[in-house]
Amino acid sequence: MYLLELENLYVRLAKEDRLILKGVDLKIKPGEVHAIMGPNGSGKSTLAHVIMGNPNYVVVKGEIRYSGEVITDLPPNERAKKGIFLSFQQPPEIPGVRIRSFLSTAYSLTRKNLSLRELEGRMKTFAQELGLSPDFLSRYLNLGMSGGERKKSEVIQMGVLDPKLVILDEIDSGLDVDALRQVSKKILELKNPEKSILLITHYSRITSYIVPDVVHVLVDGKIVTSGGPDLISWIEEKGYVEVGTA
Repeated sequence: MYLLELENLYVRLAKEDRLILKGVDLKIKPGEVHAIMGPNGSGKSTLAHVIMGNPNYVVVKGEIRYSGEVITDLPPNERAKKGIFLSFQQPPEIPGVRIRSFLSTAYSLTRKNLSLRELEGRMKTFAQELGLSPDFLSRYLNLGMSGGERKKSEVIQMGVLDPKLVILDEIDSGLDVDALRQVSKKILELKNPEKSILLITHYSRITSYIVPDVVHVLVDGKIVTSGGPDLISWIEEKGYVEVGTA
């Protein structure tokens, strides 16, 4: 059984008639890493938000299935409870909500097998392994944080919530070389045979750390080609336009 299936997916913005995704098909098995690559404006982030159930996007046609269940009309909070996690390209600032409190609340809504003390210990461990002090957990969510700190916060969330489907929307943006190495290492440590990763990027540098099983090229709302990790070097050499028309 596939963990995620997108079938002939057509999507537009809720306030516009213009289609952004134009017949996307995608199947991901448990434990697989898939990379979606493509130029800016090709629909990569739209795809991530649609899988998560963002109400700003409308599925005009097609179907989304998760573990065999149709979730096309399911709200984001229900998708999160089922084990879908989205790391935002630009994580929003949330004044007044501390990282620790946010994670404790989110964890209690999705999983309940750790005590508060164990949960606190896990948060501190993840922060330390990402080069952050325990005081980081007392900061307001993403408020005044650097790009790298925001992305590390997202990885802490991923680790604590332990989702089955992880969607990483340009997790590499805003990271320097050392931070990229730390973040990639932690993501790989959290991966297991039941956890699938959908890695969305338009640069190849993160794929040297998190090597995908399958690479898809998205151009103008369509997956124009798919292949193994060797496709990445072809993209680097030829560019998205030539790859998409080959």
